[in-house]
Amino acid sequence: MRRVVVTGLGIISPIGNDVPTFWESLVSGKCGIGKLTRFDPTEYKPRLAAEVKDFDATKYMDKAEVRKNDLFAQYAMASAVQAMQDSGIHGTVDPTRFGVYVGSGIGGIMSTSAQLQVLAEKGPRRVSPHTIPMMIGNMAGGIIAIRYGLMGPNMCISTACATSTNAIGEAYRCIAHGYADAMVAGGAEAAITPLAVAAFGNCMALHTGDDPAAASIPFDARRSGFIMGEGGGILILEEYEHAKARGAKIYAEMAGYGHTNDAHHVTAPDPSAEGGAGAIRQAYEQSGVHSERIYINAHGTSTQLNDSSETLAIKKALGEELARKVMISSTKSMTGHMLGGAGAAEAIAAILALNNSLIPPTIGYCEPDPVCDLDYVPNTARKADLDLVLSDSLGFGGHNGCVAFKKVQ
Repeated sequence: MRRVVVTGLGIISPIGNDVPTFWESLVSGKCGIGKLTRFDPTEYKPRLAAEVKDFDATKYMDKAEVRKNDLFAQYAMASAVQAMQDSGIHGTVDPTRFGVYVGSGIGGIMSTSAQLQVLAEKGPRRVSPHTIPMMIGNMAGGIIAIRYGLMGPNMCISTACATSTNAIGEAYRCIAHGYADAMVAGGAEAAITPLAVAAFGNCMALHTGDDPAAASIPFDARRSGFIMGEGGGILILEEYEHAKARGAKIYAEMAGYGHTNDAHHVTAPDPSAEGGAGAIRQAYEQSGVHSERIYINAHGTSTQLNDSSETLAIKKALGEELARKVMISSTKSMTGHMLGGAGAAEAIAAILALNNSLIPPTIGYCEPDPVCDLDYVPNTARKADLDLVLSDSLGFGGHNGCVAFKKVQ
């Protein structure tokens, strides 16, 4: 097993369109949730969303390329450009040994919906010839590879809310087992559309209140559904000796990855939490870190079932005694649920917590729930020296993923 390190980060999110702004928003407890503006939500149950603000794709792509790509792919490209610039890696790796694992849980639903409307209103001859590339989930990885000439392994992982955690984990394995020397890894989503909001709302997954401060409140007894978010996150993973030889800035060493399935239900987590516990346990044990100075960026969706089962999963994975000593927070309290982009954004948050010895809070936390009884770092960021950080994701279909990072020794 070769060592793998993180040498670049990039993000587009509801609380910041670059890494410094994202981090400052997290530690200051900024809420990115507000009234849904992407379309008129009057007839919809959910009225709030965590939308990306002031995004200008032309900073990262030319205008013709922007027109030919769905918003989710634009978010992925913007995040990748940031991460590549941050790492300084371009041109230092054999292109056939540099790959891309960038996923999306839903793909180009915005473009799909728009072109279905064109078909219904104007007929088949008016449907855009770019529709297929705009709608398929693998295109984000495709255009990133084209942009940088990356000819190594390239795959679109789509495991719902676990998508970008799995993408990062599988990219890690790709380098660790010698199939690549560097990988662009993460995910993106842009699904704040009438169809997606109606569908998630009708399956009782989304919060339906009007107060942003009480909307995404993970682990709080008042929680009643998640808030739809959007954006993208990208990590540059690199083989340690290669990064060291070129004098790269190293954020962290990727120390473990767990991946399981509940095999229980298409949307509901297994109440036994065995699958989630298995993923967390695998990542933790692979890390080789034996310390109480651990931070977990939780999946923490603000749904009744997720938050209670995730709490149980952490206890089962680490043992009751250690679970009560680790620090946990859900940054979805600020970003909403970025779906296929969530895992990457949360991995970035965990890595920055490790680097800055500062844990972002779970904001909006007011009423403890007896079944969610761990330390969720409520409302205020906390200084803490850390030896290990974990980020876990639990997706529809029973998909569970967890990634672990530690300081380079």
